[in-house]
Amino acid sequence: MARERNVQLEAVIRELAWPQERLASHFRRVAAENHAAELLTVTRSHINQWVRGSKPGGRAPTILCETLSRGLQRVVTPSEIGLSADTEAVLSAPAWEADTLTALTELGGNDLDIGRRHVLAGTVYSAAGSALPVGDWWDDTLARARSRSSTNRAAITDEDVDSVREMAAFFSRRDQRRGGRAGRTALIGYLRVDVAEYLAGQFSSEKVRQDLTSVAAELVYLAGWTAFDACEHGVAQRYFTVATRMAAEADDAPLAGHILRAMAHQAVDLGHPKRAVDLASASVDRRRYTLASPRERALLGVVHARALAAAGQKQDALAALRRAENDLGSADGTTEPNRVFFFGEASLAHETARTLVDLGDLKAAEREFTRSVRTRRSQFARTHAVTLGFLGDVQVRQGQMEAAVATWNQALDTMEGVQSGRTRESVVTMRRALSPVRGRGGSAAAELDERARAVLSRIG
Repeated sequence: MARERNVQLEAVIRELAWPQERLASHFRRVAAENHAAELLTVTRSHINQWVRGSKPGGRAPTILCETLSRGLQRVVTPSEIGLSADTEAVLSAPAWEADTLTALTELGGNDLDIGRRHVLAGTVYSAAGSALPVGDWWDDTLARARSRSSTNRAAITDEDVDSVREMAAFFSRRDQRRGGRAGRTALIGYLRVDVAEYLAGQFSSEKVRQDLTSVAAELVYLAGWTAFDACEHGVAQRYFTVATRMAAEADDAPLAGHILRAMAHQAVDLGHPKRAVDLASASVDRRRYTLASPRERALLGVVHARALAAAGQKQDALAALRRAENDLGSADGTTEPNRVFFFGEASLAHETARTLVDLGDLKAAEREFTRSVRTRRSQFARTHAVTLGFLGDVQVRQGQMEAAVATWNQALDTMEGVQSGRTRESVVTMRRALSPVRGRGGSAAAELDERARAVLSRIG
Protein backbone atom coordinates (compact mmCIF):
# COMPACT_ATOMS: atom_id res chain seq x y z
CA MET A 1 0.00 0.00 0.00
CA ALA A 2 1.47 3.34 -1.05
CA ARG A 3 2.21 5.87 1.66
CA GLU A 4 0.37 9.17 1.62
CA ARG A 5 2.61 12.17 1.06
CA ASN A 6 2.96 14.40 4.15
CA VAL A 7 1.90 17.66 2.56
CA GLN A 8 1.82 19.45 5.94
CA LEU A 9 5.49 18.73 6.60
CA GLU A 10 6.29 19.62 3.01
CA ALA A 11 4.56 22.98 3.40
CA VAL A 12 6.47 23.87 6.59
CA ILE A 13 9.79 22.93 4.96
CA ARG A 14 8.83 25.08 1.97
CA GLU A 15 8.12 27.96 4.37
CA LEU A 16 11.54 27.44 5.96
CA ALA A 17 13.16 27.61 2.49
CA TRP A 18 16.05 25.35 3.46
CA PRO A 19 17.33 22.58 1.19
CA GLN A 20 16.73 19.16 2.72
CA GLU A 21 20.47 18.68 3.23
CA ARG A 22 20.64 21.84 5.36
CA LEU A 23 17.58 20.79 7.35
CA ALA A 24 19.19 17.41 8.02
CA SER A 25 22.39 19.12 9.18
CA HIS A 26 20.48 21.31 11.66
CA PHE A 27 18.44 18.27 12.74
CA ARG A 28 21.67 16.43 13.63
CA ARG A 29 22.88 19.45 15.59
CA VAL A 30 19.71 19.49 17.71
CA ALA A 31 19.96 15.71 18.12
CA ALA A 32 23.52 16.08 19.40
CA GLU A 33 22.46 18.73 21.90
CA ASN A 34 19.87 16.31 23.26
CA HIS A 35 22.22 13.30 23.34
CA ALA A 36 20.11 11.49 20.75
CA ALA A 37 22.97 9.38 19.36
CA GLU A 38 20.55 7.24 17.37
CA LEU A 39 19.60 10.28 15.26
CA LEU A 40 23.08 11.57 14.41
CA THR A 41 23.00 9.69 11.09
CA VAL A 42 19.87 11.39 9.76
CA THR A 43 20.47 12.65 6.21
CA ARG A 44 18.63 14.37 3.39
CA SER A 45 17.30 10.94 2.43
CA HIS A 46 15.50 10.60 5.78
CA ILE A 47 13.91 14.04 5.38
CA ASN A 48 12.78 13.08 1.89
CA GLN A 49 11.26 9.83 3.15
CA TRP A 50 9.35 11.69 5.89
CA VAL A 51 7.94 14.09 3.32
CA ARG A 52 6.89 11.12 1.19
CA GLY A 53 4.91 9.70 4.11
CA SER A 54 7.28 7.62 6.22
CA LYS A 55 6.64 8.26 9.94
CA PRO A 56 9.73 9.10 12.04
CA GLY A 57 9.82 7.18 15.31
CA GLY A 58 11.23 7.59 18.80
CA ARG A 59 12.48 11.09 19.53
CA ALA A 60 12.74 12.07 15.87
CA PRO A 61 9.38 13.97 15.77
CA THR A 62 10.32 16.14 18.75
CA ILE A 63 13.81 16.81 17.36
CA LEU A 64 12.27 17.69 13.99
CA CYS A 65 9.78 20.10 15.59
CA GLU A 66 12.52 21.82 17.58
CA THR A 67 14.70 22.13 14.45
CA LEU A 68 11.88 23.67 12.44
CA SER A 69 10.92 25.95 15.34
CA ARG A 70 14.44 27.37 15.50
CA GLY A 71 14.63 27.91 11.77
CA LEU A 72 11.24 29.63 11.54
CA GLN A 73 11.57 31.36 14.93
CA ARG A 74 8.09 30.26 15.93
CA VAL A 75 6.67 27.18 17.62
CA VAL A 76 6.09 24.20 15.32
CA THR A 77 4.05 21.33 16.79
CA PRO A 78 3.80 17.69 15.62
CA SER A 79 0.19 18.14 14.53
CA GLU A 80 1.20 21.08 12.31
CA ILE A 81 3.58 18.85 10.36
CA GLY A 82 1.21 15.92 10.12
CA LEU A 83 2.67 13.72 12.84
CA SER A 84 0.94 11.96 15.68
CA ALA A 85 -0.56 14.23 18.33
CA ASP A 86 0.67 11.73 20.91
CA THR A 87 4.09 13.29 20.69
CA GLU A 88 2.73 16.65 21.88
CA ALA A 89 3.10 15.47 25.49
CA VAL A 90 6.77 14.70 24.94
CA LEU A 91 7.37 18.26 23.76
CA SER A 92 5.87 19.87 26.84
CA ALA A 93 7.48 20.68 30.15
CA PRO A 94 5.64 19.42 33.26
CA ALA A 95 2.04 20.59 33.33
CA TRP A 96 1.61 23.90 35.13
CA GLU A 97 -1.33 22.56 37.07
CA ALA A 98 0.58 19.53 38.40
CA ASP A 99 1.40 19.35 42.11
CA THR A 100 4.90 20.76 42.50
CA LEU A 101 5.98 18.40 45.26
CA THR A 102 4.96 15.39 43.18
CA ALA A 103 6.64 16.82 40.08
CA LEU A 104 9.83 17.53 42.01
CA THR A 105 9.94 14.03 43.53
CA GLU A 106 9.33 12.30 40.20
CA LEU A 107 11.75 14.52 38.30
CA GLY A 108 14.44 14.09 40.93
CA GLY A 109 13.89 10.35 41.02
CA ASN A 110 14.38 10.08 37.27
CA ASP A 111 17.47 12.27 37.49
CA LEU A 112 19.05 10.10 40.19
CA ASP A 113 18.16 6.67 38.83
CA ILE A 114 20.93 5.53 36.47
CA GLY A 115 18.52 3.34 34.55
CA ARG A 116 16.10 6.20 33.90
CA ARG A 117 18.43 9.18 33.74
CA HIS A 118 19.42 8.55 30.13
CA VAL A 119 15.73 8.78 29.21
CA LEU A 120 15.35 12.06 31.09
CA ALA A 121 18.59 13.39 29.57
CA GLY A 122 17.06 12.71 26.15
CA THR A 123 14.12 15.02 26.86
CA VAL A 124 13.95 17.54 24.05
CA TYR A 125 13.79 21.25 24.78
CA SER A 126 10.59 22.79 23.44
CA ALA A 127 9.84 26.45 22.91
CA ALA A 128 6.17 25.59 23.37
CA GLY A 129 6.92 24.14 26.80
CA SER A 130 8.32 27.48 27.99
CA ALA A 131 5.10 29.42 27.50
CA LEU A 132 3.61 30.75 30.73
CA PRO A 133 0.01 29.72 31.47
CA VAL A 134 -2.72 32.27 30.89
CA GLY A 135 -5.14 33.70 33.41
CA ASP A 136 -4.70 34.02 37.16
CA TRP A 137 -2.22 31.16 37.43
CA TRP A 138 -0.09 32.96 40.03
CA ASP A 139 -2.91 33.57 42.50
CA ASP A 140 -4.40 30.12 41.85
CA THR A 141 -1.04 28.43 42.50
CA LEU A 142 -0.53 30.40 45.72
CA ALA A 143 -4.05 29.56 46.97
CA ARG A 144 -3.57 25.84 46.32
CA ALA A 145 -0.23 25.86 48.14
CA ARG A 146 -1.76 27.53 51.19
CA SER A 147 -4.48 24.90 51.36
CA ARG A 148 -2.23 21.87 50.81
CA SER A 149 -2.41 19.29 53.59
CA SER A 150 0.85 18.21 55.21
CA THR A 151 1.89 14.56 54.93
CA ASN A 152 4.74 14.86 57.42
CA ARG A 153 4.13 15.57 61.12
CA ALA A 154 7.47 17.33 61.54
CA ALA A 155 7.17 20.98 62.59
CA ILE A 156 9.10 23.23 60.21
CA THR A 157 10.68 26.33 61.74
CA ASP A 158 12.96 29.22 60.84
CA GLU A 159 15.95 27.02 61.77
CA ASP A 160 14.98 24.58 59.02
CA VAL A 161 14.75 27.44 56.53
CA ASP A 162 18.26 28.58 57.53
CA SER A 163 19.55 25.04 57.10
CA VAL A 164 18.22 24.80 53.55
CA ARG A 165 19.57 28.26 52.77
CA GLU A 166 23.07 27.20 53.92
CA MET A 167 22.94 24.18 51.63
CA ALA A 168 21.74 26.34 48.75
CA ALA A 169 24.74 28.64 49.21
CA PHE A 170 27.08 25.63 49.30
CA PHE A 171 25.73 24.07 46.11
CA SER A 172 25.73 27.44 44.35
CA ARG A 173 29.40 28.07 45.20
CA ARG A 174 30.30 24.58 44.02
CA ASP A 175 28.50 25.12 40.73
CA GLN A 176 30.39 28.36 40.13
CA ARG A 177 33.75 26.77 40.90
CA ARG A 178 33.39 23.33 39.32
CA GLY A 179 30.56 23.56 36.78
CA GLY A 180 27.14 21.97 36.45
CA ARG A 181 28.35 18.39 36.14
CA ALA A 182 30.09 18.44 39.52
CA GLY A 183 28.00 17.71 42.59
CA ARG A 184 24.70 17.57 40.72
CA THR A 185 23.79 14.13 42.06
CA ALA A 186 24.24 15.36 45.63
CA LEU A 187 22.10 18.42 44.91
CA ILE A 188 19.27 16.34 43.42
CA GLY A 189 19.44 13.85 46.28
CA TYR A 190 19.20 16.65 48.84
CA LEU A 191 16.21 18.15 47.01
CA ARG A 192 14.35 14.87 46.60
CA VAL A 193 14.81 13.67 50.19
CA ASP A 194 15.50 16.44 52.68
CA VAL A 195 13.81 19.37 50.96
CA ALA A 196 10.80 17.30 49.91
CA GLU A 197 10.31 16.24 53.54
CA TYR A 198 10.49 19.85 54.69
CA LEU A 199 7.92 20.88 52.09
CA ALA A 200 5.55 18.13 53.28
CA GLY A 201 5.85 19.19 56.93
CA GLN A 202 3.69 21.32 59.20
CA PHE A 203 4.74 24.97 59.11
CA SER A 204 4.83 27.07 62.25
CA SER A 205 3.50 30.07 60.30
CA GLU A 206 2.60 31.20 56.78
CA LYS A 207 5.81 33.20 56.65
CA VAL A 208 7.87 30.07 57.38
CA ARG A 209 6.01 28.21 54.62
CA GLN A 210 6.73 30.98 52.14
CA ASP A 211 10.39 31.31 53.17
CA LEU A 212 10.99 27.56 52.97
CA THR A 213 9.23 27.27 49.61
CA SER A 214 11.20 30.22 48.26
CA VAL A 215 14.64 28.84 49.13
CA ALA A 216 13.55 25.39 47.92
CA ALA A 217 12.57 26.99 44.61
CA GLU A 218 16.06 28.51 44.40
CA LEU A 219 17.54 25.04 44.79
CA VAL A 220 15.25 23.66 42.07
CA TYR A 221 16.30 26.58 39.86
CA LEU A 222 19.93 25.70 40.61
CA ALA A 223 19.26 22.09 39.60
CA GLY A 224 17.92 23.44 36.33
CA TRP A 225 20.93 25.69 35.88
CA THR A 226 23.35 22.79 36.42
CA ALA A 227 21.45 20.84 33.75
CA PHE A 228 21.62 23.91 31.48
CA ASP A 229 25.37 24.14 32.08
CA ALA A 230 25.69 20.44 31.25
CA CYS A 231 23.80 21.16 27.98
CA GLU A 232 20.87 18.94 29.01
CA HIS A 233 18.36 21.54 27.93
CA GLY A 234 15.17 19.51 28.12
CA VAL A 235 15.97 18.55 31.71
CA ALA A 236 16.80 22.16 32.57
CA GLN A 237 13.50 23.32 31.12
CA ARG A 238 11.57 20.93 33.36
CA TYR A 239 13.37 22.06 36.50
CA PHE A 240 12.84 25.72 35.58
CA THR A 241 9.11 25.10 35.14
CA VAL A 242 8.80 23.47 38.57
CA ALA A 243 10.91 26.24 40.13
CA THR A 244 8.67 28.95 38.65
CA ARG A 245 5.57 27.30 40.12
CA MET A 246 7.29 27.05 43.49
CA ALA A 247 8.16 30.74 43.34
CA ALA A 248 4.45 31.41 42.85
CA GLU A 249 3.65 29.14 45.83
CA ALA A 250 6.02 31.30 47.88
CA ASP A 251 4.55 34.52 46.42
CA ASP A 252 8.15 35.47 45.57
CA ALA A 253 7.78 37.59 42.44
CA PRO A 254 11.48 38.61 42.08
CA LEU A 255 12.53 34.94 42.28
CA ALA A 256 10.08 34.08 39.52
CA GLY A 257 11.66 36.90 37.53
CA HIS A 258 15.10 35.29 37.97
CA ILE A 259 13.87 31.91 36.76
CA LEU A 260 12.11 33.42 33.75
CA ARG A 261 15.34 35.33 33.05
CA ALA A 262 17.21 31.99 32.99
CA MET A 263 14.59 30.54 30.67
CA ALA A 264 15.00 33.54 28.37
CA HIS A 265 18.78 33.04 28.43
CA GLN A 266 18.26 29.42 27.41
CA ALA A 267 15.83 30.36 24.64
CA VAL A 268 18.33 32.83 23.17
CA ASP A 269 21.13 30.28 23.24
CA LEU A 270 18.94 27.68 21.53
CA GLY A 271 17.80 29.99 18.75
CA HIS A 272 14.33 31.07 19.89
CA PRO A 273 14.61 34.90 20.05
CA LYS A 274 10.86 35.57 19.96
CA ARG A 275 10.19 33.17 22.83
CA ALA A 276 13.19 34.69 24.65
CA VAL A 277 11.66 38.16 24.37
CA ASP A 278 8.36 36.85 25.75
CA LEU A 279 10.10 35.24 28.74
CA ALA A 280 12.45 38.17 29.38
CA SER A 281 9.55 40.64 29.16
CA ALA A 282 7.65 38.55 31.70
CA SER A 283 10.71 38.56 33.97
CA VAL A 284 10.61 42.37 34.23
CA ASP A 285 6.84 42.61 34.42
CA ARG A 286 5.36 44.51 37.39
CA ARG A 287 6.20 43.00 40.81
CA ARG A 288 8.95 40.78 39.41
CA TYR A 289 10.89 43.96 38.68
CA THR A 290 9.54 46.54 41.13
CA LEU A 291 10.05 44.33 44.20
CA ALA A 292 13.52 43.23 43.14
CA SER A 293 16.69 44.78 44.54
CA PRO A 294 18.84 47.00 42.28
CA ARG A 295 21.30 44.18 41.52
CA GLU A 296 18.45 41.81 40.77
CA ARG A 297 16.83 44.36 38.46
CA ALA A 298 20.13 44.79 36.63
CA LEU A 299 20.40 41.05 36.05
CA LEU A 300 16.83 40.82 34.77
CA GLY A 301 17.33 43.88 32.58
CA VAL A 302 20.55 42.85 30.90
CA VAL A 303 19.13 39.47 29.82
CA HIS A 304 16.04 41.33 28.57
CA ALA A 305 18.41 43.46 26.50
CA ARG A 306 20.12 40.39 25.08
CA ALA A 307 16.80 38.83 24.09
CA LEU A 308 15.76 42.04 22.35
CA ALA A 309 19.08 42.17 20.52
CA ALA A 310 18.74 38.57 19.36
CA ALA A 311 15.27 39.43 18.03
CA GLY A 312 16.68 42.37 16.07
CA GLN A 313 15.16 45.10 18.27
CA LYS A 314 18.32 47.22 18.46
CA GLN A 315 17.04 50.45 20.00
CA ASP A 316 15.00 48.65 22.66
CA ALA A 317 18.03 46.49 23.46
CA LEU A 318 20.27 49.52 23.93
CA ALA A 319 17.67 51.19 26.15
CA ALA A 320 17.42 48.04 28.28
CA LEU A 321 21.21 47.95 28.61
CA ARG A 322 21.25 51.54 29.88
CA ARG A 323 18.56 50.72 32.46
CA ALA A 324 20.55 47.70 33.65
CA GLU A 325 23.69 49.83 34.06
CA ASN A 326 21.70 52.41 36.04
CA ASP A 327 20.15 49.73 38.25
CA LEU A 328 23.52 48.23 39.09
CA GLY A 329 24.94 51.70 39.70
CA SER A 330 22.22 52.39 42.29
CA ALA A 331 23.01 49.26 44.32
CA ASP A 332 24.43 50.22 47.73
CA GLY A 333 25.25 46.73 48.97
CA THR A 334 22.81 46.86 51.89
CA THR A 335 19.51 45.90 50.27
CA GLU A 336 20.42 42.67 48.54
CA PRO A 337 18.51 39.48 49.43
CA ASN A 338 20.36 36.29 50.29
CA ARG A 339 20.02 34.47 46.96
CA VAL A 340 21.95 31.79 45.08
CA PHE A 341 22.45 34.30 42.25
CA PHE A 342 25.79 36.09 42.01
CA PHE A 343 25.64 39.33 40.06
CA GLY A 344 27.97 42.28 39.88
CA GLU A 345 29.96 44.35 37.42
CA ALA A 346 31.62 41.29 35.86
CA SER A 347 28.30 39.59 35.17
CA LEU A 348 26.76 42.77 33.77
CA ALA A 349 29.76 43.26 31.47
CA HIS A 350 29.57 39.63 30.26
CA GLU A 351 25.87 39.81 29.38
CA THR A 352 26.31 43.29 27.88
CA ALA A 353 29.05 41.89 25.65
CA ARG A 354 26.81 39.01 24.53
CA THR A 355 24.16 41.58 23.63
CA LEU A 356 26.66 43.68 21.67
CA VAL A 357 27.77 40.60 19.73
CA ASP A 358 24.16 40.05 18.68
CA LEU A 359 24.01 43.73 17.67
CA GLY A 360 27.13 43.27 15.53
CA ASP A 361 29.39 45.62 17.54
CA LEU A 362 32.39 43.33 18.05
CA LYS A 363 34.76 46.08 19.16
CA ALA A 364 32.45 47.18 21.98
CA ALA A 365 31.77 43.52 22.85
CA GLU A 366 35.53 42.91 23.20
CA ARG A 367 35.77 45.88 25.55
CA GLU A 368 32.93 44.54 27.75
CA PHE A 369 34.28 40.97 27.82
CA THR A 370 37.65 42.41 28.87
CA ARG A 371 35.93 44.38 31.65
CA SER A 372 34.21 41.21 32.79
CA VAL A 373 37.50 39.30 32.93
CA ARG A 374 39.17 42.13 34.85
CA THR A 375 36.46 42.50 37.50
CA ARG A 376 35.36 38.90 38.14
CA ARG A 377 36.15 37.28 41.47
CA SER A 378 38.48 34.29 41.25
CA GLN A 379 36.08 31.75 42.79
CA PHE A 380 33.78 31.93 39.76
CA ALA A 381 36.02 29.67 37.65
CA ARG A 382 33.34 28.23 35.37
CA THR A 383 31.88 31.59 34.33
CA HIS A 384 35.38 33.07 34.01
CA ALA A 385 36.39 30.32 31.60
CA VAL A 386 33.24 30.83 29.53
CA THR A 387 33.86 34.60 29.36
CA LEU A 388 37.44 34.08 28.22
CA GLY A 389 36.18 31.71 25.55
CA PHE A 390 33.80 34.34 24.20
CA LEU A 391 36.49 37.02 24.37
CA GLY A 392 38.86 34.93 22.28
CA ASP A 393 36.12 34.26 19.73
CA VAL A 394 35.39 37.99 19.38
CA GLN A 395 39.11 38.71 18.99
CA VAL A 396 39.64 36.13 16.26
CA ARG A 397 36.55 37.36 14.41
CA GLN A 398 38.26 40.76 14.26
CA GLY A 399 41.46 39.23 12.87
CA GLN A 400 43.36 39.37 16.18
CA MET A 401 44.67 35.80 16.14
CA GLU A 402 47.66 36.48 18.41
CA ALA A 403 45.47 38.07 21.09
CA ALA A 404 42.91 35.27 20.76
CA VAL A 405 45.57 32.60 21.27
CA ALA A 406 46.71 34.30 24.48
CA THR A 407 43.12 34.63 25.71
CA TRP A 408 42.25 31.02 24.91
CA ASN A 409 45.36 29.73 26.65
CA GLN A 410 44.16 31.60 29.74
CA ALA A 411 40.71 30.05 29.27
CA LEU A 412 42.18 26.54 29.21
CA ASP A 413 44.14 27.32 32.38
CA THR A 414 40.93 28.38 34.10
CA MET A 415 39.05 25.24 32.98
CA GLU A 416 41.26 22.97 35.04
CA GLY A 417 38.93 20.96 37.28
CA VAL A 418 35.75 22.47 35.81
CA GLN A 419 33.05 20.03 34.61
CA SER A 420 30.80 22.03 32.33
CA GLY A 421 29.12 21.47 28.99
CA ARG A 422 29.35 25.17 28.22
CA THR A 423 33.12 25.23 28.71
CA ARG A 424 33.35 22.18 26.47
CA GLU A 425 31.38 24.04 23.78
CA SER A 426 33.85 26.91 24.19
CA VAL A 427 36.76 24.57 23.43
CA VAL A 428 34.94 23.15 20.40
CA THR A 429 34.41 26.70 19.09
CA MET A 430 38.07 27.43 19.78
CA ARG A 431 39.28 24.46 17.75
CA ARG A 432 36.93 25.32 14.90
CA ALA A 433 38.44 28.82 14.70
CA LEU A 434 41.95 27.37 14.85
CA SER A 435 41.35 24.81 12.08
CA PRO A 436 43.11 26.87 9.35
CA VAL A 437 46.37 26.89 11.34
CA ARG A 438 46.47 23.30 12.58
CA GLY A 439 49.03 22.30 9.98
CA ARG A 440 51.53 24.99 10.94
CA GLY A 441 53.67 22.96 13.29
CA GLY A 442 55.50 24.91 15.99
CA SER A 443 53.25 27.96 15.84
CA ALA A 444 51.54 29.25 19.00
CA ALA A 445 48.14 28.67 17.41
CA ALA A 446 48.97 25.07 16.48
CA GLU A 447 50.25 24.41 19.99
CA LEU A 448 47.03 25.85 21.44
CA ASP A 449 44.97 23.64 19.15
CA GLU A 450 46.83 20.55 20.37
CA ARG A 451 46.28 21.62 23.95
CA ALA A 452 42.57 22.17 23.28
CA ARG A 453 42.32 18.71 21.69
CA ALA A 454 43.81 17.18 24.82
CA VAL A 455 41.33 19.04 27.00
CA LEU A 456 38.42 17.73 24.95
CA SER A 457 39.67 14.16 25.20
CA ARG A 458 39.94 14.53 28.97
CA ILE A 459 36.50 16.02 29.63
CA GLY A 460 34.64 13.82 27.09
